[in-house]
Amino acid sequence: MLPGCIDFDSLPWQSPLPGARFKAYREGSQQIRLLEFSSEFVEPDWCEKGHVGFVLEGTLEVDFKGHVVTYPAGSGIFIPSGAGAAHKGRSITPVVRLVLVEDV
Repeated sequence: MLPGCIDFDSLPWQSPLPGARFKAYREGSQQIRLLEFSSEFVEPDWCEKGHVGFVLEGTLEVDFKGHVVTYPAGSGIFIPSGAGAAHKGRSITPVVRLVLVEDV
């Protein structure tokens, strides 16, 4: 792999839950993930992690405990970490693909 170049094609898909899969590259205390959610994905718990990213394809809906925000393809995402920004995401299109950068 070239310095600064991430070859997502060479990374394996990981499927932690039905309807969700991702490829991740980790460097130090950060990672970048290529994610894919289908409409069957249901997030079981409120996520309190911070995320910065970009929706590549489809439409992502994020529920911030009653305040719902829609992110169509081409949208940037900035979700701070902490209980005040707890959230659950879901695809409102058959598939949503996005890239997220996160602290690990």
